[in-house]
Amino acid sequence: MRKLFWILAITSVTFLSSCEIIGGIFKAGAYTGIFVVVVIIALIIWLLSKLMRKN
Repeated sequence: MRKLFWILAITSVTFLSSCEIIGGIFKAGAYTGIFVVVVIIALIIWLLSKLMRKN
């Protein structure tokens, strides 16, 4: 569990620079930004549910 947390943390820091994300959301528009945020939250919830079932 701890190893997976660090892998996810390092991956998100590497690929998701906050300035790039915010700039991309404003360029794409509000509805696209909302859609992306909902998809990311759903993905996080799905991953957490998979992790909790194994334990």
